[in-house]
This record gives sequence, structure tokens and C-alpha cells, in this order.
Amino acid sequence: MIKHFIYIISIIISIVFLFSSCKIGQKYIEPRLSNMPQNFESIDLKSGNISDIGWSTLYTDTILQEYIKKALEYNKDLLIAVTRIKEMEANKRISFANLFPAIGYGAEAEREHENYGGDAKIYKPEINANVNVSWELDIWGNLRWQNDAGIAAYMQTVEAKRWLQLTIIAQVAQAYFELKSLDKELKIVKQTQKAREEGVRFAKLRYEGGLTSEIPYRQSLVELARTETLIPNLEHNIKLKENDLLMLIGEYPIGRAKRNSHSEMEHLLHNLPIDLPSTLLKRRPDMLQAEQNLIEANAKVGMAFTDMFPKIKISGRIGAENDEFAHFLSSPSWLVNGLITGPIFNMGKNKAKHRAAQAAYERSVLEYEKKVLDVFKEVNNSIVTFHKVKEIRESTEELYESANTNHELSKIQYVNGSIRYIDLLDAQRQSFDAQIALNRAHLNELLSVVNLYKALGGGVME
Repeated sequence: MIKHFIYIISIIISIVFLFSSCKIGQKYIEPRLSNMPQNFESIDLKSGNISDIGWSTLYTDTILQEYIKKALEYNKDLLIAVTRIKEMEANKRISFANLFPAIGYGAEAEREHENYGGDAKIYKPEINANVNVSWELDIWGNLRWQNDAGIAAYMQTVEAKRWLQLTIIAQVAQAYFELKSLDKELKIVKQTQKAREEGVRFAKLRYEGGLTSEIPYRQSLVELARTETLIPNLEHNIKLKENDLLMLIGEYPIGRAKRNSHSEMEHLLHNLPIDLPSTLLKRRPDMLQAEQNLIEANAKVGMAFTDMFPKIKISGRIGAENDEFAHFLSSPSWLVNGLITGPIFNMGKNKAKHRAAQAAYERSVLEYEKKVLDVFKEVNNSIVTFHKVKEIRESTEELYESANTNHELSKIQYVNGSIRYIDLLDAQRQSFDAQIALNRAHLNELLSVVNLYKALGGGVME
């Protein structure tokens, strides 16, 4: 009996393998991007692979490195992404398992009492135990398309996590540099406040000594008050930025965020290598995610197309069945069953599903092409910004040196009575504004490196 059962199952398996190469539907073909430039606008930048430069090589500040490590381990968005990967991995396993037979078991014992007409009592006991096998034959490739879609959906979550890692690294670096820039700006303002206080004292002495009118003294008080109003606003912004940074690393926004006092400008690389566009598109996680979305959409077209064909499912069981325990093991039984199902008339629903899947695939192709354009724009913008902010910073340094020299000369001239107090105040304002502008120019240059590094797909590896 068992031999017959195995023989029949073997024949069915042979038929399945005979038709296993029959996978109906359009195989995925990578989109051809017409007129794609061969190079980015790499102005004076060397060619190379940015992935060779790990984030710990670019960001040498030990406290910043500590923050990035914490963010990669404890950031809540990343932890959510990890659970999403686990979910899609399980779903992928489900679609893969559907390709194979399902084997289960069942046991049943019953005792039925019949009494037709009220005078024909019959007791019908029955005991059975079986091993059950069920299998949908993937003749047209529907289950294989489902498996392809499951793999693509899983890979999208993997690449989404990798891109999120790059984004988190960039956000932590940006928040850290902005925080340090605010610290520096607060320091400049407080130094200016002390200079203004000294100016008030000096203007008061000259006024009380009859050397000047009351106007210069009142002007000095105005400048002092104006400087003092900047301090609470800066302290407020510093606290908010500290909270942002602590949130990024998965900590409660309470307390003070650590930072180094030295500048990072001399440590950051100023000549990041630029990849070829074709290489970057194959390495940037968000581009790989977009392509996996395209693969999934293509697989869903195959699924919708094969749904229009008949489905064949076989099932069988082998076990024992009897009306009493005494002869249960000596009462073998087996059954093989085949079922064919398919659409005959459903008002064109399956064809409509296929057309909808084709339209979704076409949309995914256009979204992929748009993503390529967005990447080109992002990289080229980052390259241009990278160069221009350097020029701005160099010009601002010259402005600051000139304004500072003018301020020093103006102080001497005012003491000697060569210029009015209003002229000295103008020189002080110019020097202060130039110092603030230089600090922000340094920050913009740092952020341009951060953004270019991310745009080129840097930061995947440490």
C-alpha cells in the first residue's frame, strides 16, 4: 500500500519537475537610461570610490565618533528599520515555503449513535490517524513570481536600513557641527559684550569729564543692550540643538551634550573622490532600494498574469483507520486527490488585475528614472556647494581681517579724538558681523563635506 502511494507521488513530482521550467511572464530587465552623463561635475576632484573612506576616517573627532556609534546602535528609527527587516524576512520565508509540499498530521476518534425510526440503534465507532500532504503545483510560475516579489520586498528593507544609516550619520555630524558653531558664536557674543561694557565705562568717563556730550554714552548703552539680547537667544538655540543630538543617539534630551573645543576644519578631507555615475547608482542604498522596488513590481505583473491560468493542487494522506483499537495498526489506508481550479467568467477581473499590475510597473520605471535624476541633481549640487562655500569662507576670512584691523585703528583714532564715536561704533559692528560671518562660513564648509559625503554614498562602512 505504501509502495503504491509513493509510486503515485513520484509520478506527480516528475511531472512537476518536467514543467518547472515553464515560468510565464516577462523576466526583469534593468532599465536602460538614455542620455545618462558619464561623469558628474567633479570640479577639481579626483576620481575614486568614496566607500573606501569610512566615516571614522572622515570624522576624526573622538566625541563625534562616539555619538555616531551610539546612534547606529540605539537610534529608534534604525531599530524600527531592523524590526521591519525581520518582518520582511519572515514574509520572504513564507513565499519560499509555498513552493514546497506541506506535510501535517491528524488523528481522530469518534463514536456515532444512530437510531432510525426509534428502534434501530446502531453505534459506529471510528479511529483514524494520518499523515497529510498537500502541494500546489507551480506549473505556470505563479509561486515563483511570489517568491521573487518576497525577496525584492525584503531587499528593499535591507537597503532602506543602509540608507537610513547614512542619513543618521550625516544628521549626527551636522547636529554636532552646528552645536559647536553655536558655542563659538556665543563665545564671540560674550567677548563682544565685555568689550561693550568696557566701551560704556569709557564713554561714561568721557561724558562725566565733559569731553563729549551725552549722546555717545547713550549710544554705547544701546550697543551693550543689543549685544546682551543675543545671548539668551543663542543659549536657547544651543539647548534645542543639544536635544536634537541626544534624540539622534537614542537618549533622553536631558543634560548637556559633550563636545570638543577644537576645530575640525583641519581634519576633514577637502578632496573627496567622485565615482562614475554608473558606479554610484549600483552602490547607493537608496538607488538599490528603488531598483528592488522595480523588481517587485515586475514580479507582481507575473503573478497577475499567471493568475489567469488553471491552478493544480494535489493532496494525499496515508495512515490507519479502523473501528476499534485492537486492529488499528493493521488497518492501513491512503488517499491521493487532485484538484484543478481556474477562472471561467468573472467579468474580466483577472485581466484588469494584470493591467493594473502592468501600470504599476510602468509607474515604478518612471519613479526609478526620476530617482536617477534626483541623485544626479543631489550630487552635482553637493559638488558645487562644496567648492563655493570654500571660496566664500576664504573671502570671509579676508573680510574679517580687514574689519578687525579697521576696528583696532578706529579705537586708536577715537582715543586721539580723530573720529567721532559713531565711527568707532560702525567699526565695532563691522568687526563683530565679520567674525560671526566667518564662524558661519566655517560651519557651512563643514556641512558641505557632510552632505557631499552622504550624496556620494559614503558612510556605509566604518
